[in-house]
Parts: sequence; structure tokens; C-alpha cells
Amino acid sequence: MDSLSYKTVSINKKNADKQWVVVDAADQVLGRFSSKVAKLLRGKYKPSFTPHADCGDNVIVLNADKIKLTGDKWNNKTYLRHTGYPGGQRSLTASEIHEKNPTRLVEKSIKGMLPKNKLGAELFRNLYVVAGAEHPYDGQKPTAVNINELN
Repeated sequence: MDSLSYKTVSINKKNADKQWVVVDAADQVLGRFSSKVAKLLRGKYKPSFTPHADCGDNVIVLNADKIKLTGDKWNNKTYLRHTGYPGGQRSLTASEIHEKNPTRLVEKSIKGMLPKNKLGAELFRNLYVVAGAEHPYDGQKPTAVNINELN
């Protein structure tokens, strides 16, 4: 038995097999959808997953304006931010954020599921969220992925 054939290969930025992937967010529940997209960005669906490297795919999310939230989360779920001044805490509901910019809800949800370090910031740059059904990334020749088939 050849023991050299069992070496674990560690993927780095140079030899990572990065693909362009299109995912449709229409009629998907925000949290479950975001966790699957975060796994795609991270590369966890690939057999060559390496925790410390960017080996995930570039993901294009379509129809972000048609995302769903369960229950009464449109009115009850609040997003907090702080201006940096005393008494500067501000809050917006999910419906208010969706009215201003429909892509922001999906972006915030996915970003919260990525690592909180330099790698997470680098992975977030591989996410492209579009409100409608058309995207300007046809030159990359992305492949469509059915998010419901992923676990």
C-alpha cells in the first residue's frame, strides 16, 4: 500500500476551483436560503474544502426583492445600528429595509453567517445580489444551481 497516495491536499487561492453560480431567491425563506448561500460562498459543498482559504464559488443571487419571511417578522424583526454618538442607537424593521433597498436584507443575512474575520470579508466580496431577474454578469458564464437540492 502506497502511503503517499493518502496525503491531504490543502487548497489555497492559486489552485482553488472557483465557479460562478446563479441562485434564485424567489419565494425562499430568508434564513434557510442565506445559510445555503453562505455554504456556497465558503466552499463547504466541495470535497476540497479548506477552512482557512477562499475556496468557495462566486454567487449571484437573483430576485432578492421576492424573498419571504415567516410569521410576522416583516414588522417585528428589527435591525439595530449605532451612529457612534451618545443616544445614537437607531432601529429599522425588515419591511423598512426592504422598501429602501430590497437587496440589503439578503446581504445582511448572508454576511452574518460568514466568519467574522478577514476571510469573511473576502468571501463577502464574492456575493452579488440583484433585485430583479436579470444580472449584468453574463460574461462570467455562470451556472444555475437549484438551492432546494442543497442540504
